[in-house]
Amino acid sequence: EQDRDVAFAAEQQKGILGFLFRQTFGHWRTFDIHFFDSNRQEFMFAHHPFRWFFQCLEVREIQGRRLGTIERRWAIFSKCFDVRDPNGRLLLEVSSPFWKPWTFPFYYQGNERARILKKWSGLGYEMFTDKDNFLVEYLDPSLSADERGLVLAAAIYVDLMFFERKGSGGVVDLIGDS
Repeated sequence: EQDRDVAFAAEQQKGILGFLFRQTFGHWRTFDIHFFDSNRQEFMFAHHPFRWFFQCLEVREIQGRRLGTIERRWAIFSKCFDVRDPNGRLLLEVSSPFWKPWTFPFYYQGNERARILKKWSGLGYEMFTDKDNFLVEYLDPSLSADERGLVLAAAIYVDLMFFERKGSGGVVDLIGDS
């Protein structure tokens, strides 16, 4: 199946104070992210509360219904997250091995159900911009719409935690296959 843009994400600007917090606290600060479909219609919203430890991203539909959270787990040699439903039940686990720093597989009971891959944008883009492209693959056709939305939000969370330089606002294109 051919890759296509499925969503765009943008952080809501919060004036000069927001700029100062971004420069000082990077991804630890509080911020809001808005998700737009290919027609530029907003469909999802994520909130990141201020936290030094146990970072999380709270995800909601634009109408306000809570989809769940993406919570960072502590790990030494891998990047680990838990994706939870609105009731706190574990939906998916993410563990990116040290030797695959641009690959983030989503597992449930040992089965890979989705995957996020950071795509190489070319030397010019990688050196001179903060724009990133991620491929979001839904490997299990039985993933619910809420689970797909949480995986999509996790791609932004991964970018903020591991690929965005502190203090710089980025643009992220999410490319996916159904």
